[in-house]
Amino acid sequence: MANYIISLGNRVYVEQMKFSGLQRRAKNTKKNEKGKFKRKKRFGKSLANKAPSMLLSIIDRKLKYFGEELIEINIFEAKASQFNHFDRTYTKKSLSQRWNDFNGRKVQRDMYSAFLIMNISNDLKSFDMNKCNERFDNFYKLHNKEIKRLKGNKNLSSIGI
Repeated sequence: MANYIISLGNRVYVEQMKFSGLQRRAKNTKKNEKGKFKRKKRFGKSLANKAPSMLLSIIDRKLKYFGEELIEINIFEAKASQFNHFDRTYTKKSLSQRWNDFNGRKVQRDMYSAFLIMNISNDLKSFDMNKCNERFDNFYKLHNKEIKRLKGNKNLSSIGI
């Protein structure tokens, strides 16, 4: 996977993320009739199976062979999952809200976040509006093509497809 990602280009942008926060196996929810907390499973096992932190380490190590390194986006400033480049506003969304609606154009939230990160400004805190506007129509065409392809995969409910 790392080799494939680097084959696409040697400038790899990622959001800063603390994976350890996702590793907590259980979380106390509400009390049951006996006064004990019910435990709700979280991402621990699936996170270990996918190992995103290790993938990023491998990519970073391989990029260093080319004199490059991972470029981390400032998530507190950029907020890709909340930003709308059409009206330049930020709207907080729940994790269950998987789609954005831009005047009838439905766009999967994670794919749109990746599109925004692709168009990050040099300051790594804001988005280049000119690039966003120039590239959106092509992104949307490719987005729809990919959504159509993914609809055949029944294991993608986590991204709302």
